[in-house]
Amino acid sequence: MSINFRLLFYLKKPKNYQQGPVPIYLRITVAGKRSELATGRTIEPASWLAQAGRALGKKEEIKSLNAYLEILQARVYEAQRQLVEARQPLTAEALKDRLLGREAKGRMLLEVFSEHNRKMEALVGEEFAPGTLERYTTSLRHTRDFVKWKYAIEDVDVRQVDHAFVTDYEFYLRSVRKCSNNTAVKYIKNFGKIIRICLANGWITMNPFLHYKAKLRKVERAYLSEEELERMAEKKFVSDRLTQVRDIFLFSCYTGLAYVDVQQLKRADIQTGVDGEQWIFKNRQKTDTPSRIPLLPKALTILARYQDHPQCLYEDRLLPVPSNQKMNAYLKEIADVCGIEKPVTFHTARHTFATTVTLLKGVPMESDSKMLGHTSMRTTQHYAKILDVKVGEDMRLLRERLKQ
Repeated sequence: MSINFRLLFYLKKPKNYQQGPVPIYLRITVAGKRSELATGRTIEPASWLAQAGRALGKKEEIKSLNAYLEILQARVYEAQRQLVEARQPLTAEALKDRLLGREAKGRMLLEVFSEHNRKMEALVGEEFAPGTLERYTTSLRHTRDFVKWKYAIEDVDVRQVDHAFVTDYEFYLRSVRKCSNNTAVKYIKNFGKIIRICLANGWITMNPFLHYKAKLRKVERAYLSEEELERMAEKKFVSDRLTQVRDIFLFSCYTGLAYVDVQQLKRADIQTGVDGEQWIFKNRQKTDTPSRIPLLPKALTILARYQDHPQCLYEDRLLPVPSNQKMNAYLKEIADVCGIEKPVTFHTARHTFATTVTLLKGVPMESDSKMLGHTSMRTTQHYAKILDVKVGEDMRLLRERLKQ
């Protein structure tokens, strides 16, 4: 990229100047921004040619002065070459600092990233969810591995992060790490936050994301149909382990709670609602938005089944929820036993609540959004787009009205 770069030697007369030699200054201009420094030389104004930026005359001291200015100019161009070669930002101040031998030590990318994560860790539970920290921890690890893979070094100066760095990092995530499009975009987005920190602090001057574009691809979210939901609910398992996991999964299908919210659900979270029935009053951990969910009879039945479970009594929890990793592993086994071919994870339960249990039963989208604790109606609208069954039912009702 071409950057407007200019040098000028000029005389800088002091205040109340009357006569005598005047100091010669060098002005460096890069992209319209200036930096000035004294050359340590003086000259009589009558012997200075402003247009050429040089002394006028053939005396030996004049020739010596001009030779000195030529050397100084060459040093500036050499400093420019070094900055470009080192892939560091080319600014007037950077040239001046390099010329004076007082280069500022650059910030290191992985150090900035690590410091960000340490601050985030200290605020987990207050401003950030544990899952958010986990994503940034993984993103830091991928960034560190990329720097080693691409540059064979342990860390890199943030001033060396440019557009090529970002695109190469994306290529690394997709090719070497085998990340899907959306996963790669999310890691790049996390990395982008670190770059914004560097920009805000003035550690870099050019935004490497300026001409970078990456889009998330819409993913059709799997959910259980009413028939699949009933098939799973009625299945008899010989293993208590699978029965327990199935029940917890079904509870999420009937409430729409995410894994972490089900895991942390306490007896105090169940209160009497405005209709006199039992409701869940709980803030979502992910967004800290309130969820108010009336408990369906099937959900109440599951809670009653585990009210005296030792783990629930000991931990003051409503359900004995194992780790998310174990839940998903057991759910895969349960899906196979029940003949459900679609991929089933714990989050499938939340999608099932949003579609099969509510929207398909005529629950308004506004109510669905409030129970799910969505911060935007657009998130809830995504579920409505995938419900061909709902579209078919709405059109059937329309046909009947038209016939009448």
